[in-house]
This record gives sequence, C-alpha cells and structure tokens, in this order.
Amino acid sequence: MLQLETAMGAAIECFPGAQAILIPRTRFAPVKTTADMLALMSDAYEVTDDFRMVLKAERAGVPPNIKLDGCYKFVDDMSALVANGPPSLIGCTKLTIEGKMVFDKKVVFEGEVKVVNESGTSKKLKAGTYKDTTVTL
Repeated sequence: MLQLETAMGAAIECFPGAQAILIPRTRFAPVKTTADMLALMSDAYEVTDDFRMVLKAERAGVPPNIKLDGCYKFVDDMSALVANGPPSLIGCTKLTIEGKMVFDKKVVFEGEVKVVNESGTSKKLKAGTYKDTTVTL
C-alpha cells in the first residue's frame, strides 16, 4: 500500500532529486480510525523488544478487517465498547459491529463475525467465543 498525502506530495516536488521510500507495513502499525485502535488493543498485535507494535506471527502479516458502526467514531465511544477489556482478535479475519454495545470480559472473535444491535440502547455482548456467525443482541 502506498500513501502520500497531497500536501506532502506538493512539498516534495520543491526539492530537486527528492525521492520517496517504501517502508513495509511490518515496520509500523498506522492508527487512523478507532477500528485500527481496536485491532492494536487486541491480542492480534504485540510489542517487540524494541517497542514496536507488530502483528503476531499467527496473523501471517494480515491484520483483522474491522468495521465499526459510526457511533464508535470517537475514542471515548470506542473505549466504552471495550470497557471490560478488548476482545481477542488473533483468529478473526473480519469483524463488523453495528449498533451500541459493550463487550463483556473474555470475548473471542474467530473467522468472520458480525454483531448487530438495532435497539438503540446499549446491550452487553456476553463472554464467549463467536466464530463465523452473526449475533443479534
């Protein structure tokens, strides 16, 4: 994946001989959304001895694909979702969260999981392993 912000791209052209370098994703873990933050909080990542956040080897270089409802756009709201601790995502390929909820302690997602709460009021997702399923609260 290549990304070059527009303003930076415009600035680079002002320097004769300037070049871009490619830094592999294994060297950093970007956080642009609360979904990215949720992934980093989970057990899918680990801190190395030199203090880098990297995907665990079990992930084979592929981070979990997380889609959070718009109600989790801000950090405070996402923090409420994981108030009892982040879920396990080490075996999760895709997680979709729709609606307000709170994860209980020891929630494990594996494979492709979708959790839906259409009630408008926050509900608790009970502890347990959810694998390749859609859960309606």
